[in-house]
Amino acid sequence: MQSEKALAYILTRLENELPGELTYHNAKHTKDIIAHTRELAAAENVHGDDLTLLVTAAAYHDSGFLYTYEDHEQASCRIARENLPGFGYSPEQIGEICGLIMATRLPSEPENLLQEILCDADLYYLGTEQYQAIAETLYHELQHKGLYRNMNTWLEEQKVFMAAHRYFTAAAIRRLSGGQQRNRQAVEERKPPVHELKHDGFTPGDVLLICAGVIVAGFALKSFLVPNNFFDGGVTGISLLIHEIYGFNLALVILVANLPLIVMSMYSLSRRFAVKTLLCILLLGVCLLFIPYPVITSDKLLVSVFGGFFLGIGIGLTMRAGCAVDGIEVLALYTWRRSSFTISEIILALNIVIFSLAAFRFGIPVALYSMLTYFTASKTVDYVVEGIEAYTGVTIISGKSEIIKDRLVNELGRGITVYKGERGYLPGKFEIHEDCDIIFTVITRLELRKLKNLVHDVDHKAFVFASTIRETSGGVIKRRHMH
Repeated sequence: MQSEKALAYILTRLENELPGELTYHNAKHTKDIIAHTRELAAAENVHGDDLTLLVTAAAYHDSGFLYTYEDHEQASCRIARENLPGFGYSPEQIGEICGLIMATRLPSEPENLLQEILCDADLYYLGTEQYQAIAETLYHELQHKGLYRNMNTWLEEQKVFMAAHRYFTAAAIRRLSGGQQRNRQAVEERKPPVHELKHDGFTPGDVLLICAGVIVAGFALKSFLVPNNFFDGGVTGISLLIHEIYGFNLALVILVANLPLIVMSMYSLSRRFAVKTLLCILLLGVCLLFIPYPVITSDKLLVSVFGGFFLGIGIGLTMRAGCAVDGIEVLALYTWRRSSFTISEIILALNIVIFSLAAFRFGIPVALYSMLTYFTASKTVDYVVEGIEAYTGVTIISGKSEIIKDRLVNELGRGITVYKGERGYLPGKFEIHEDCDIIFTVITRLELRKLKNLVHDVDHKAFVFASTIRETSGGVIKRRHMH
């Protein structure tokens, strides 16, 4: 194994290719982990090939950040599999290295001594005097990625993380546990900036969105759905069914139906989300009880379409505020983590039950109109949450990629990413292929036709395909610029 060359190769790439906003997961971090790995390995009497594999895993464990922030461990393993054979590593050795890399994924559950050493080295800083300075770099990196809105949220989660973390190896326990306890105490005592204490989880914008959302949702229920015995999917649909069948007060039913899901969200999502959602449900109950909403129409088609439309606006506004007026997604998430079904499959199954009961109790036409209501509400939620300028990722494969790249950047004003690939391999011409640049860019939905026309003008045979992107941050998206 040419381990020194393998380490030099990946460290050079990390130093030159990692994005500048990675203030924590950078080349210095990797060098520190390599040093801590050697230190702990020596203390645990690890030598020879085991030490070589361990140090290699330390060098490659965060290399996936070259390509992605999410699931970077898998990307790191892919890089190791692609590059380490060239440095004399066998498939078995690379498999062990990938096992070491995947062990660093939080929450860590190492299965052997080598994995324990790497996990301890990866979080070595928690027990050192440099903890606060290093933690600050991680906070700023995550804040740049839009994962934290303020220091207060970060400190609360650090308290939980520091309390739960334990070192695995005897050497790390001996050297670092005392420092970790001191750092944990410092985090417990640390106060966030005063200006952040005023809006811990509830900014004025959030409150405005929640109030607007519940008022509009109440309007949809009382002015359209309830007077005409129509239903929706999710917990709102269950509440409407119970209200129609048993005559219970709708505001009370919605509150009782959502309470278990609010409790679930406290454990599966966050306490802040649970508190916001509880406030949301309580305000919706107040609106249903005290606001004299007028009945707008009894036309079934108008009720199903516009009832769903206004309900979708209400739900979407509350989602933009970081909570939910309907907890079906929370139930689906809770079930998904304990089963092999996807979230979409779980929501679909629950809604099939709801609409089947509606058809059995109130007739098939009512159930069909209610399904239209649910469809309209779902699409409206998408527009409210994502906006009319929902982002679309476009991949372009063309023999005239240089011209297309120039026009995308200079005429359309988009940032691009270029992958190296091969084109050709057509039926009957499999042996014909050539290197090409695969272009990827992110645009708004409204720009898709303009982009396709631009590409067609350059190369009418270009292969272009698009896919919806639900969330973006950074990069050149708009001309005006969120462990």
